[in-house]
Amino acid sequence: MLQLRRIVITLASVLALSSPVFAGKLAIVIDDFGYRPQTENQVLAMPQAVSVAVLPNATHARDMATKAHNSGHEVLIHLPMAPLSKQPLEKDTLRPEMGSAEIERIISDAVNKVPYAVGLNNHMGSAMTSSLFGMQKVMQALERYNLYFLDSMTIGNSQSMRAASGTGVKVIKRKVFLDDTQNEGDIRRQFDRAVALARRNGSAIAIGHPHPSTVRVLQQALANLPSDITLVRPSDLLHEPQVDNSTPAKPDAQPQPPRNPFHVAKVCKAKQKPEPVNASRFFSVVGESISESTLVQYFQHQWQGWGRK
Repeated sequence: MLQLRRIVITLASVLALSSPVFAGKLAIVIDDFGYRPQTENQVLAMPQAVSVAVLPNATHARDMATKAHNSGHEVLIHLPMAPLSKQPLEKDTLRPEMGSAEIERIISDAVNKVPYAVGLNNHMGSAMTSSLFGMQKVMQALERYNLYFLDSMTIGNSQSMRAASGTGVKVIKRKVFLDDTQNEGDIRRQFDRAVALARRNGSAIAIGHPHPSTVRVLQQALANLPSDITLVRPSDLLHEPQVDNSTPAKPDAQPQPPRNPFHVAKVCKAKQKPEPVNASRFFSVVGESISESTLVQYFQHQWQGWGRK
């Protein structure tokens, strides 16, 4: 019996050492696809689990989405949403005050422009994703197209998970932005942070962009991915536990009518009844005002020769 126990322990140890235990799943999404085919083609040469998010109105949106799909990559729609900062908005940017019909039209148009999309994530969008009422309209539209929502988490108090409640839309969240700067050292540190989060939490999603510096870092990092990390598509994480750390959003502000600055003004009443002004006094005051006016004095000076040399 003792000998059998030793054999079992030895076999278990050998199996544990010979097969790596995947402690974490890492998903990588490259945003802003559709404008730079030369760099984007380098992304498509990466492992198929690397996914791409295509801007619907980008010049090469349809071509790059089709090429990504044919290369085995998962395709998302990268849809512009209104930010809190004041800046020019792109065409068909989703805004909280839009009606359901307008939001559905924009999403329908995006679906037609980005073929093979299975999910959607937000481009900018801090104002839109922090609006519960606005995001509820988005989720209703996404449910019709069977799309999941990858929240880029451009604002901490995003309402995406609350808005998806009661719908069939799955929500997953970005954990790391790879390239807030285009310094390769910074990008590498962010990639390592994503790996650490995947180990600690079981999974993590990192978002980057098709910058040459990002591509170079990913080419090297993915070729040397730690054995306890497996690269997955975002859709592979749809059933992973998600934590909603948001707080209930305040009801979206309703437009208020412009304030009337005279609404609270009080009429000053004279303490005594004004005395009547007779006709001679009236014409006397009017005459003095006219004679002392700038125009009359100018002509008077010209007549007297002040303007002559």
